[in-house]
Amino acid sequence: MENIVNALNNFFWGPWFIYGILLVGVFFSVITRFLQVRYIKEMFVLMFKGEKSEKGISSFQAMSIALSGRVGTGNIAGTATAIGFGGPGAVFWMWAIAFIGAATAYVESTLAQIYKEEKETEYRGGPAFYIEKGMGQKWFAVIFAIAALLAMLILMPGVQSNAIAGAVNNAFGIEPWITGAIIAVLLGIIIIGGVKSIANAAQVIVPFMAVAYILMAILIIILNISEVPSVIGLIFSSAFGAQEIFGGIIGSAIAWGVKRGIYSNEAGQGTGAHPAAAAEVSHPVKQGLVQAASVYIDTLLVCSATAFMILFTGMYNVHDEKAAEDNTFIHVGEFKASELSGEEQITFAKSIEAGASYTQYAVDSALPGFGAPFVAIALFFFAFTTIMAYYYIAETNVAYLFSGSAEKIGIWVAKIVIIVTAFYGTVRTSTLAWAMGDVGLGLMVWINVIAILIIMKPAIVALKDYESQRREGKEPIFDPIKLGIKGAEFWEKRNKQ
Repeated sequence: MENIVNALNNFFWGPWFIYGILLVGVFFSVITRFLQVRYIKEMFVLMFKGEKSEKGISSFQAMSIALSGRVGTGNIAGTATAIGFGGPGAVFWMWAIAFIGAATAYVESTLAQIYKEEKETEYRGGPAFYIEKGMGQKWFAVIFAIAALLAMLILMPGVQSNAIAGAVNNAFGIEPWITGAIIAVLLGIIIIGGVKSIANAAQVIVPFMAVAYILMAILIIILNISEVPSVIGLIFSSAFGAQEIFGGIIGSAIAWGVKRGIYSNEAGQGTGAHPAAAAEVSHPVKQGLVQAASVYIDTLLVCSATAFMILFTGMYNVHDEKAAEDNTFIHVGEFKASELSGEEQITFAKSIEAGASYTQYAVDSALPGFGAPFVAIALFFFAFTTIMAYYYIAETNVAYLFSGSAEKIGIWVAKIVIIVTAFYGTVRTSTLAWAMGDVGLGLMVWINVIAILIIMKPAIVALKDYESQRREGKEPIFDPIKLGIKGAEFWEKRNKQ
């Protein structure tokens, strides 16, 4: 099983694909004239302006669901893993993919709004919908929907629940299976209520924990304020191999920074497009901009908080991947706060697996006795809400593939599968969990990026229309017929009404 998963990972995440994702983000940034810079203020203003309706959720709720998917294990364990295998320079490449990925997030989320559908009591949309309507290729849309179900229900939930179980066990000594049972029960209670229940939970949990987590990072930065210049310098110098000790792993820094950056902020993955389609807005670009902002919040704030806590306290090791079995390390963090001796450093290095434990030890070194419990609780909420978001995305793709009684049966099957998978994830090895998660991520990114490159034109046309109406002092209203955009039946019907 592990050999198959690793082979798929090598295929999906080869160097050409890593650099390809970077180039796609740069392309969308250029073609939108770097909207992620030009509209940075408006992104956050629009976040609180959307209105919800009987069938649609507010812009803030849609962003909260998207953030609940984005802010998860990738922010705590993923960032730590990126540093563990790519060195401090991986943080720079996570920032880079977030900056250019914001433009990618805009394109996919705007397309989701343009091509969304009104199904029974809810708005539905996402890559499967815009692939069929924008490309006219239903078979390709079906492939994405199946890939999304495979990723969201089977391959990726285990990463989140596994990280929760590991952090809780490290902090409180609770057996993983007990944590798994608690996750399963809570998840079942929330997802039974559907998108509205998920949105209500996400809009409360995500902002609260994100703010608390960032405040903790700020406190640790203040406690290590004299280290700020050296840590910032370390990130940038090691990102480009300027330091001899990291010179040989510049490729790893880029690869792990991009891989974990995409895992965390999900730009290009298509996941954020699903809740974007559910928002009630007058123009698709509005929600596209809000979703772009969520990428910034995820990586530039929450991931950076993790990175700074680890790097400021020196609680990290950089593994040599080729010699990982021999516990060979290119660099061992200085562990300034813990004041360990050289021999103790090596013992610490060999006993700690790259992941959430880095972050727990980092906070604990600054605030003894507080770090492990705090990170475990933060990770629980972050990762749990991510599993909730995974379910919502899976439900949307079930709704795409089926209708009527078959849809209702499919939704109940999806509920059962994700609960079982989340529980199973707590008791399997973290290495296999992450590897399977990367396969699921690679599946979705591959299909979605190809699709949005082919059908990006409506998102660019919509942006120009939005800008034109804003210059005229109007509240932007979307009219696909006027813009020559075909397949946007929802908006055509809405305008007639």
